[in-house]
Amino acid sequence: MYKKNTDKDFVGAALTAGLGAGVVTSFAVSQGQHPLIALAITALAALFAAICHKYDLI
Repeated sequence: MYKKNTDKDFVGAALTAGLGAGVVTSFAVSQGQHPLIALAITALAALFAAICHKYDLI
């Protein structure tokens, strides 16, 4: 938004989003959700965060 002069860290953005989504989906798995669906949700969240980070959407 403000075009700060910082280096992009796509791996860090993906890991941060993956950890956050992983906490939520691990709770969902404990409540009975299928583990593969939880992994897919976590992967999509990490991918979306990396894309948003690359194009300065967030």
